[in-house]
Amino acid sequence: MAITQTLTNVFKQDCLDGAQNLGTSGDTIKLALYTSSATLDASTTAYTTTNEVSGTGYTAGGTTLSSQSVTLDTTNGVAFFDAADPTFSSATITARGALIYNNSKSNAAIAVLDFGSDFSSSNGTFQVQFPTAAHNTALIRIS
Repeated sequence: MAITQTLTNVFKQDCLDGAQNLGTSGDTIKLALYTSSATLDASTTAYTTTNEVSGTGYTAGGTTLSSQSVTLDTTNGVAFFDAADPTFSSATITARGALIYNNSKSNAAIAVLDFGSDFSSSNGTFQVQFPTAAHNTALIRIS
């Protein structure tokens, strides 16, 4: 079992089909956390509860991303997505990775995040910190 960081195949196809709207007034985008037992990769098609984190301060399905936006950097020819860092308060959980998915589109998978190792919180704040939103660092970017 492994978590492989990637944009999912279904998301790539949905982008070309115009089926995803990640912008400010777009679809409801969520982030769910997973244990090291999860298998998530480019072939992941939708949110699943299999090996999803459970514990105090975490609800199945994860959390809705807020302040989502899409920016086009015409200088560098890159479009990228950003959102506020998702936070789970008073949480006692351990997670190895996450799945960003589109709750408005039958929970279609967008991106898999691999944290590189297990991260835990004990009755504290568990936050997933997204990289700086720029043409060369944004979490989700298309060039």
